Amino acid sequence: MKLSAKLPHDDVDAKIQRFDNVRGQRYTEIFLIGGHALTGHLVAAVYNTIGLNDPTGSGDTSPQALVDQVDVEALKKQYDEISAFKNGPRLWTLDWVEVMVGKERDFNGLHARWVMWLDVPKEMRKHESVAYKSVHGKRDTQLGINKGSPAFILDDPDGDSWVMKSASLILDPTQSYDSLKNLGDRLTPAPGWSFRVVELEQDLVLTPDNGAVRNTQDELGNTYDRVGGPFSNYKP
Repeated sequence: MKLSAKLPHDDVDAKIQRFDNVRGQRYTEIFLIGGHALTGHLVAAVYNTIGLNDPTGSGDTSPQALVDQVDVEALKKQYDEISAFKNGPRLWTLDWVEVMVGKERDFNGLHARWVMWLDVPKEMRKHESVAYKSVHGKRDTQLGINKGSPAFILDDPDGDSWVMKSASLILDPTQSYDSLKNLGDRLTPAPGWSFRVVELEQDLVLTPDNGAVRNTQDELGNTYDRVGGPFSNYKP
């Protein structure tokens, strides 16, 4: 196993770009993972397909044929990294996203652009679930759910809330956006956690705390961002 690796500086000259009307649209992320294996400090450069690979304008920026041909072992060798990871396909559960769009790369035919850095949790290194555990990320941009739209929310034992930003098609490829309204019937949250769906009475804007964000997942791999306090304009 490679013990250390530097990630490409694909955030250089990154610019903010906003994408509207993304709810229910498909995307995939590619992680290139570097850092130091001995110290346990691993960082991922995250690349997102949003706005790419969609000649039909359908909102599917990760056609399954392209996702299937991404070989993460080949990417690890090509970029000389500690590891690589394919995160998707997934479905946006937001109405709009702002991303720092950096360098575009061709991953075995699937095009994606650098969007953020992520501290790789120990569970991911061991291929274990990160369900109902806090993961640290770095982001300088905002995400949003509009008034009147549904928000899929986890509440944790500490009284904090987490709003779903994407649904996963990795563990359950049959999951659809329409099925999320009944997601509570399929989840078995960790002790002290609970799931709810609410229709927002005002716009919700998810914000980083001085560039830091917190994420979690449920056992199906759906991903949530922490809200409340410095992480959003209010807590739904």
